Formats: sequence, structure tokens, C-alpha cells
Amino acid sequence: MAYKQIEVEEFLRLAVNFPVLDVRSPSEYEHAHIPKAYSFPLFSDEERAIVGTLYKQSSREAAIRRGLDFFGPKLNHYLTEAEQIIARHGMARSEKTPFLVHCWRGGMRSAGIAWLLDLYGYDVYTLKGGYKAFRNWVLVHFTKEWNIRCLGGYTGSGKTEILDGLRKAGEYMIDLERLARHKGSAFGGIGQPEKQPSQEMFENELAIRLQECAALTTDELTDRIWIEDESQRIGCVNIPQPLWERMKSSELVFMDIPFEKRLEYITREYGKLDRSFLVAAVSRLQKKLGGLETKDAIGYILDGDLANGFSILLKYYDKLYLKALDKKRGKLDSFERLMFDEVEPMAISEKILAKYGRK
Repeated sequence: MAYKQIEVEEFLRLAVNFPVLDVRSPSEYEHAHIPKAYSFPLFSDEERAIVGTLYKQSSREAAIRRGLDFFGPKLNHYLTEAEQIIARHGMARSEKTPFLVHCWRGGMRSAGIAWLLDLYGYDVYTLKGGYKAFRNWVLVHFTKEWNIRCLGGYTGSGKTEILDGLRKAGEYMIDLERLARHKGSAFGGIGQPEKQPSQEMFENELAIRLQECAALTTDELTDRIWIEDESQRIGCVNIPQPLWERMKSSELVFMDIPFEKRLEYITREYGKLDRSFLVAAVSRLQKKLGGLETKDAIGYILDGDLANGFSILLKYYDKLYLKALDKKRGKLDSFERLMFDEVEPMAISEKILAKYGRK
């Protein structure tokens, strides 16, 4: 064969610049995939089920022959789709345009597409071990001894914006809430441009982001990565346990900003949202918030008194954060706190850099 089988590390290095074709079925891709890979299914979900059943109940040969019935009529379609992907990827068509191809275990599906693209003149690489090998790489990545520094603070401290300020200043940063498409509270999913990913897809994107940070450093285990001091669960996804344990034992930089200033900040941020979404979010907290507090908060919101409505919620989240902090790390008084008078993310990030930035 003219196409080349390569290990996952080299595959991902090439994937930074060249298109990845995921030839698994549409439902497999939809559940989770290598970030930025294109869905390029050899079989539809129904075709895959037919071929898989034949493989198990009849023979490998029978499955291959039935698969060829599906594969053969679509050969020209695959080549047209490949050319469209090159254009979408911003590349010029040439004899040696590289494609990276993978299926589930690096077997017949990726071999079929790789053979066709190689025959047509493309430079083709397949992933040894397929997506399964990539998933093993992902899980191992979370066990590394990453040098993490957590940014902590009560709700409404502007932590996401502060982290972004650190990133713009050249610090290595991972925005867990952005990867999770959720802000971590009952209001976390409101206004998000996309639904939350599956747990597997969240892990895939997180591992790639860790690797991106490592690629920027001289030593992936000593250069610091900033991460928000999150709960392990962010909406419907969880931070992988080994990374979560690493976060809990990492250095914490805690910002202490007055309650009233944080209340002003979240009133501005969430006050733009549709009232019906806000009421629905508060209603979901009823068991934890209590019937009376829930009723009062909803009443204030419906009356347009967002400050009083959010004040009830902010007090609840402050207590929740302190309880979680105590469980993870100990009492707040045992940590150095950075005191700020206002929620000014850019100014705060500059002060944090002055104290903790890389020299």
C-alpha cells in the first residue's frame, strides 16, 4: 500500500494543518470525534448495522462483499467530497495534498477510503489503531502531572474574562466552561451558542487543549496552565477524575471582591437575558434554594427588580462555593486572598500577572 500508517502523536501533529477524515458512521461521529475532523462516513448508520450483523452472524467475507455493494456506487461521491473539503480547509488541490484518515480501530473502513484517495493521487495517512487509539491517548493525557494554577473567587467575579486577559498576556490557559458550553450554574446553559457536548467529546476537546498548551511550552509538565477553580461537574459533563484530583491539589489564587460589586456585575451580565429563561433557571433550584426564597427571587425578576432577585441567588452560590472549597481544600482563611474593590477583569488580570506571571 502507498498510504502510510502513523501513530497517534504524529497523526495529531499533522492534523494541526491538514484535514482529518472520520470515516465512521454519522452517529459515531455525532457522539464524539477528534476535534475539527470532518465526517466522511464510509457507511450510513443503517449500512454499518447490516455489514456488522453479517460479520458476526455469517463471515468476514460476506460482510466485505456486502460492504462493497454500498461502497462501490459512491466512489465518485467520495472524491467530490474530498475536493470540497480541501476547498473548505483553505488548501489548494495538488498531487500531494495530505489527508489524514481514521475509522474505529484502523481497519477496513479507513483502508477503503485511504486506498481510493491514494489511487486518486492524494498523500494519505491513516491512524494506527484508529479512534480507539486516540481515546487511549486522551485518557492517558489526563494522568500527566500538569502544573496547574487555579483561579478562584465567588460567583460574579468575572473569572472567565480574567482568564482571557491572562491568555492574551501570554499565559497558558484552559477555559473549561467554554469547552463544556456551560457556565456551571443553573443559568449556565442560557445563551450558549451550542448544546453541551457528550462527556466523551468534552474529554477529547480538553485533551487537545492540554496538548496545545504543551506544544507552546518548553516543558509541558513545568510550565503553568491557568484553570478556573470549577466544580467537577459543569452542566452535564464532568472534569475527568485524574485531572480533577490534580486541580484540587494545585495552587489556588483566590480573588475576594465585595458582594455588592459582584451583584452589579451579574445583574448587568444576566439582566440582558429573557425573563422566562431566568425564571425557569431559578425554578430548577427550588429544592436547594427553598420554596420561599425561590418564590421571592422569581417575583423580583418578574417585577423587573433584578438586583434583589439576583441578590438571593448570589448569597446561595456564595454559600455553595465556600462549602465546596472547604471540602476540596480547607477553610478560606487558610489561603492567601487577593482583595479587589471592583469587578474589572482586565485590571485584575494585570495585577495577577504582576504577582504570579511567568518571569
